[in-house]
Amino acid sequence: MKLTNFYYEMARIRLIEEAIADHYAEGEMRCPVHLSVGQEAVAVGVCAALTQTDKVYSTHRSHAHYLAKGGDLNRMLAEIYGKSTGCIGGRGGSMHLMDLSVGMVASVPIVASSIPLAVGSALASKRAGSDDVTVVFIGDASVEEGAFHESANFAALYELPVIFVCENNLYSVYTPLHQRQPDRPLSKLAEAHGVTSQQGNGNNAETVFGLTETAVQRAREGGGPSFLLFDTYRWLEHCGPNYDNDIGYRSEDEYLEWAAGCPVKSLEQKLIAEGALSQEDVNAFAAGVSEEITAAMQHAKEAPLPTPEDAVHHVYA
Repeated sequence: MKLTNFYYEMARIRLIEEAIADHYAEGEMRCPVHLSVGQEAVAVGVCAALTQTDKVYSTHRSHAHYLAKGGDLNRMLAEIYGKSTGCIGGRGGSMHLMDLSVGMVASVPIVASSIPLAVGSALASKRAGSDDVTVVFIGDASVEEGAFHESANFAALYELPVIFVCENNLYSVYTPLHQRQPDRPLSKLAEAHGVTSQQGNGNNAETVFGLTETAVQRAREGGGPSFLLFDTYRWLEHCGPNYDNDIGYRSEDEYLEWAAGCPVKSLEQKLIAEGALSQEDVNAFAAGVSEEITAAMQHAKEAPLPTPEDAVHHVYA
């Protein structure tokens, strides 16, 4: 049953993001979008190991994390459309999603900037005597920033209940990993700070869940932080709804190799082969999600824009 749930969650995220890509050219979405098509297994596998009160911090590529943690689709799409019914009132758009009711605290687009926030969250939980765990999703480029190293050192020193989840999709915008970092496992950087590290296939939700579950249990029991490295691949351009394999920074052959291991399709085929899922189940689920997306899109388009008077709310100075 767990694997079937993983499939449905990943397939829903895929269909939602494909719908965003399909509608983006209409010009009504009022922000850039960074889509995580191809990376769904990390979001679903990690969040499945968390409780509602566990905290999640995300990056500019935040849709899958928000949805996997239980964030409201209507409020997410309204936010992307810049409407007042959005999850932060239309102020932030795609890169600033939050839903405190399910523990989705923030997504912050500046690379590595969410890491110190997550470590602070874990420190607050420890001081409050709570067993809540904080997860911060980061990209491979985040470990190139000082904020990561300072935060990992602090988290290890104080044995904080925080999990650094690195989605290594091989590229920072258009620059491959080998042009940015020396040839060594990214996990070694965390280990150098005394942070327990594990690496796994980021396209296999079951693997992701297993490693995360272990890290979560360890954090709840006072064992301190963990660094989980998951290798995965984004199918679309860094920012936007299109494929960009033709512009030279990566090859079509590389994309096809990763696409052959599609996290959604691979699990679908496995479940059908085992008799846990039928093609009729798949089709019926896709039809239901399509109706959900259509309704949410309509809600977002019809929702009111923020008023000028709203601008003075939720500011500090």
